[in-house]
Amino acid sequence: MYLKSIHLRQFRNYKEQQVDFSAAKTILVGNNAQGKSNLLEAVELLATLRSHRMARDRDLIRDGEVASQINATLERQNGISELTLTLRRNGRRTVALNSENLRRQMDFLGVLNAVQFSSLDLELVRGGPENRRNWLDTLLIQLEPIYAHILQQYNQVLRQRNAFLKQNQEANIQNSELALWDAQLATTGTRVIRRRDRAIQRLAPIAKAWHASISGSTEILQINYLPSVPLEQNHPEQIQQAFLEKIQLRAVAELRQGSTLVGPHRDEVELTINQTPARQYGSQGQQRTLVLALKLAELQLIEEVVGEPPLLLLDDVLAELDPSRQNQLLDAIQDRFQTLITTTHLGSFDSQWLNSSQILFVKAGEISSAPAF
Repeated sequence: MYLKSIHLRQFRNYKEQQVDFSAAKTILVGNNAQGKSNLLEAVELLATLRSHRMARDRDLIRDGEVASQINATLERQNGISELTLTLRRNGRRTVALNSENLRRQMDFLGVLNAVQFSSLDLELVRGGPENRRNWLDTLLIQLEPIYAHILQQYNQVLRQRNAFLKQNQEANIQNSELALWDAQLATTGTRVIRRRDRAIQRLAPIAKAWHASISGSTEILQINYLPSVPLEQNHPEQIQQAFLEKIQLRAVAELRQGSTLVGPHRDEVELTINQTPARQYGSQGQQRTLVLALKLAELQLIEEVVGEPPLLLLDDVLAELDPSRQNQLLDAIQDRFQTLITTTHLGSFDSQWLNSSQILFVKAGEISSAPAF
C-alpha cells in the first residue's frame, strides 16, 4: 500500500496543509514542537482510529476551532481509496470512505495499515502492563478490525459492572444480582482473551527470529501472554467457565474494593530475554533491541495477514538507536515499506538514504520542500 497524499485541516498545529508523497521514504526535518509528530499521528489515526499520544478528540483539534479533518488518498492493490476522518470538539467523530459516510467506524479500519515506532515505545518494556495491553490491542485492531468492536463491548460491560459494584459496596447483595454482569463479562472477555492469545502466538516466533538476528543470536526473546483467567485451551466454553470460577473466588474482594479484579483489563504480556524479565533486568541496549524486534515483527505479521506491506512511521526513533541497530532497521525497511521518518537533523542518514528519500522541512505547522520558508 502507498499513501499518495494527506490533507490536514485544523489538526493539531496545522491550519491547512497538503502533503503529496513522491518516494518510498519521506524524511520530515525540523526542530522539536514544530508539527513533525503531528503528521505521523494523523496517519496513525487513519489506521487505527487511536492516538498513542492523546485520548480525547478535542486535544487533536487546533486551538479555537470546533472541528478538524484528515483526508488521505491511499493506493492499494485493489485500487485507490479516499479516507476522511472528521473530529469534533463537542460531538462524535465521523468517518467516510470514498466520500461515503460510514455508519460503523469499524468499517473504516483495515483500509490503511501502519506501524508506529517512537521513543515512547520503550515504555513497552519499561512501563506497566497497560502499555503492553494497549500495544497488543492496537496491533489486533489492524489484524482483525472487528476486534475494535469486541474490545469496546468488553469495556462497556466492565464500566457497568464496576458502577454496580461501587453502588453496592456497603450492601450485602446476593450473588444472583451480580450473575447477569458476571455472565456478560465472561462472554465479552473471552472474545478478547482468545484473540489476544492467538495474536501473541503468531507474533512471538517472528519477533524471536528478528531479535536473534539483531542480537547476533546471543539472546533469546520469549513473549508470553498471561491472562488473568487460566487459559488451558483456547476454547470459548472452557475459558468462560474458568472466568466465572475466578470471578466467584474474588467476589468478596471485588465488593470491598468496588471494582472488577478479573478479566482482560488485568492481563500481562511477559517479555523475557534469556528467561530473565526484560522489564527488570534488561539493559537499555537490550530493551531497545527488544522493541525494535517487536516493531519489525508487527510489520511482517501485518503484511502476512493483509497481503500488503503496511506503512512504517518512525517518530524521532533513530536518535534512540545506536548505529548497529539503525542499520538493522534501515536494511530491513529498504523500499519494501513506505516509511515516514521524523528527525531534528539529517546527520544520522547515509547519502544513499538521503538521495532516495523525499525530504520535507517542518516549521510551525507548515511543511515545505525547501528549508527556508
